[in-house]
Amino acid sequence: MTISLIFCLCVVLLLVACVVTLLLTMRKMQTRQNDMEERIQQMNEMNAKLRSNRHDYLNNMQIVYGMVEMEEYEELHAFLEPMYKDMMKTSKALKTAIPAVNALLMAKASEAEKQGVDFYIEVKSNLKKLTISDWELCRILANLIDNAMRAVSEQEKGRILVDINEDAKNCIFTITDNGVEIPENIRGEIFKQGFTTKKQDGHGMGLYIVSRLVEKNEGKIELRTEQGEKAFQVTFPKGGSV
Repeated sequence: MTISLIFCLCVVLLLVACVVTLLLTMRKMQTRQNDMEERIQQMNEMNAKLRSNRHDYLNNMQIVYGMVEMEEYEELHAFLEPMYKDMMKTSKALKTAIPAVNALLMAKASEAEKQGVDFYIEVKSNLKKLTISDWELCRILANLIDNAMRAVSEQEKGRILVDINEDAKNCIFTITDNGVEIPENIRGEIFKQGFTTKKQDGHGMGLYIVSRLVEKNEGKIELRTEQGEKAFQVTFPKGGSV
């Protein structure tokens, strides 16, 4: 009798463990699906913007030609300046070999523009030797950029720089902002689950997710502060021959 009861209890516990594992797996898959749908939407928006840029380019060339013919050089300069800045944003965001990252950078640049934040992109690596999955890399960058966007939201003139670089052994991602500083006494806590200095719901997970993904992919994340700016730098080792 006792043996039967213990056996039944073991079966129940096993079933409970299976159900919990299944629920956690389903939750993880749902999160991944939501992120992938967001990346697909961003890529569709990038393609639409490129098609729009091509169409606008043909029309704008006619306007430029007309202004040159009429020697309206000051008006021509004023006309070309915003168009040039927009083209530079697009071209800089398209320098990596990962379409999902390109789409993400363009989407975040557009979001920053709507919020009046100066958003700069410097790409000095095509990221071809990265071993981390595109999906996980986008989650890391998206969380760090969103974190920077929140940090500069109260600044009169917010500024964010996304720098993608590499050296002989590593790919290096640095997101710098001039937003609210992180007090020195809590910097050791910011990567812990649920830690936040905000009172609103939804905060406290971004940096925790980033730190877990970075650790999973044998990377390293550091917080640096200098002259009123802070930067989160993520380093991943290159794969293959270097």
